[in-house]
Amino acid sequence: MYADGKGVPQDYQEAVKWYRLAAAQGNTPAQYSLGLAYERGQGVPQDYQEAVKWYRIAAAQEDEWAQTRLGSLSAAGKGVPQDYQEAIKWYRLAAAQGYAPAEYSLALAYEKGQGVGQDYHEAMKWYRLAAAHGSEFAPVNLGAMYAKGRGVRQDFVRAYMWFTVASAAWSGDSRATALKKRDRISSKMAAEQIATAREMARRCQESKLKNCE
Repeated sequence: MYADGKGVPQDYQEAVKWYRLAAAQGNTPAQYSLGLAYERGQGVPQDYQEAVKWYRIAAAQEDEWAQTRLGSLSAAGKGVPQDYQEAIKWYRLAAAQGYAPAEYSLALAYEKGQGVGQDYHEAMKWYRLAAAHGSEFAPVNLGAMYAKGRGVRQDFVRAYMWFTVASAAWSGDSRATALKKRDRISSKMAAEQIATAREMARRCQESKLKNCE
């Protein structure tokens, strides 16, 4: 409540006080929130090592949010030595729980070959799972993979569909980027293909990204 300013004036220091009390009693969400406070420097001085400490405590209780943040900090070398393989370990643990941000991070690692061998097929697998579980970033990456033919046969119809889905979920500059990518490939498509892609996008959105292929 204090961190969000819901019902009370926003006060990060007060929020941290309550996180500490709950974390001391083994409350996993509080342990994660304390880690996040240290990572962001909200209510406490920014301290990545302290963030890692609390994330590890929460991750030991199988908290997928903490596991994913540990992966991100390991990949960035913040609070710990940079270690992409360590990042993959944490992403896998969180992804096994169906946590979309971890699935997306795992897909990105396979696409770039960071901590794992570059594998576009595996990247597509995880991008699809991330999209189905609500990742707002996965659809535009799926569009790009189809547009380039990475891990799948090049397919402008499906690329157009995924860019359309992404643009509907985003706003501002992010939406403009998705639309720009969509418009770029539309010049290579026939009118019938664009109509098919739009209908596929409609069905995909209606299914909440469960029926998109």
